[in-house]
Amino acid sequence: MRYNRGPEILSDVNMRLKRGSFTFLTGASGAGKSTLLKLCYLTLKHSRGLINLFENDASIMTHAEQQSTKRKIGVVLQDFRLIDHLNVFENVALPLRVMEETRSEYTQDVVELLQWVGLGHKMDAMPQTLSGGEQQRAAIARAVIAKPDLLIADEPTGNVDPVIARRLLRLFSEMNRMGTTILIATHDTTLIREIQADILRIENGQLFEGLTSL
Repeated sequence: MRYNRGPEILSDVNMRLKRGSFTFLTGASGAGKSTLLKLCYLTLKHSRGLINLFENDASIMTHAEQQSTKRKIGVVLQDFRLIDHLNVFENVALPLRVMEETRSEYTQDVVELLQWVGLGHKMDAMPQTLSGGEQQRAAIARAVIAKPDLLIADEPTGNVDPVIARRLLRLFSEMNRMGTTILIATHDTTLIREIQADILRIENGQLFEGLTSL
């Protein structure tokens, strides 16, 4: 992957996520973690090579096929991408509305999830009134509410305190136990120590297994 005519940020990266796996992605700031996640979510188009998602070649997907594939993926990016004119409840419920569930069908699930991530008292709040950590938790709730086949999260605990971070990790672990494949980019080695998971490291544009040190 390269931007315009610049040097390759990622070069000859080979990665396969097994169905139902839990993987941490690490590396220094600027190493390319966010770029790799965006490639996995089809936000970016790779410069060369092959990306397969759910056994389908991303380079020949039609627009409709891309949209169908994205509905299988929950994603938490660092800019959160909450919709400003929707309140917290409506933002989190959005994936279920896209799936044409009715409000009566999803209300209880959305309320319970918001309570779990510590936003039960903020359901009617608008995104611009939330702190960075609260926006992050709302984005996580939106990403997981539809029980995606794959969850991609970029520094999902970066703006929350340790208690909330552990609670979110338990949420991810429970999703994984129920079959969701998890890929989390993080600098937080404390988080990595909490559970047994695969570890990948980006260094000098290459991908390696494990950490240099904990």
